[in-house]
This record gives sequence, C-alpha cells and structure tokens, in this order.
Amino acid sequence: QVQLVESGGTLVQPGGPLRVSCAASGKPFTDDEMGWYRQAPGKSRELVARFTNLGNKVYAYSVKGRFTISRDFAKNTLYLQMDTLKPEDTAVYSCYAHIAPRTYWGLGTQVIVSS
Repeated sequence: QVQLVESGGTLVQPGGPLRVSCAASGKPFTDDEMGWYRQAPGKSRELVARFTNLGNKVYAYSVKGRFTISRDFAKNTLYLQMDTLKPEDTAVYSCYAHIAPRTYWGLGTQVIVSS
C-alpha cells in the first residue's frame, strides 16, 4: 500500500517563495507519473505540475516559470518549489502518484498567499 503525505503549506506573503513536500511510503520511487494538483475554494481541481512516465516535467500555464517540480529518489519525496507567489495561488495542494494499476493521493496541504 502506498501512502503520500504532504507538508510545508503555510501562510506566505505575495511575491514570496514556498516549497511543499510529498513523502511517499510503501514503494520506492521509480519513473512513475506523479505530480501536484491544487484546488481553490469554489474552483475545480487544477493540475499544477507533473512528471510524465518518461521523466519529463509538465506545468500548467498559470505557474510556468514560477513553479518547479522535483523529486529525490533517495528520500522518496516529491517537491514543488513555488516562487513569486500570487494570491490566486491560494489553494490546497495535493500530490498524486500513478503506480499501475492505481492512482494514489495525499490529503493535501493548505497554501495561503496573502499580506
């Protein structure tokens, strides 16, 4: 059984940086598809960034150039570095991993961008 636990969400000022993490247990990371979604109040869930199963990085247009997805195989952890944060980035950020035949989800971590 794979478990994903996010951390690092907090209140941050506009323009500031923040890194959120997703620690996985139950299976070592490999080149599985994995990434980050976010959901803001009253809005539909949005795919923010992901690794494809070929190891390529894909970003939503709204975060391209500001967010960076990365992973550490030794620590079995997925990261999302968020720079130049905007109030519209406020959301619950959740990680996922598609490990065939299932997709696993974390519970999410809240990011609030406000002065």
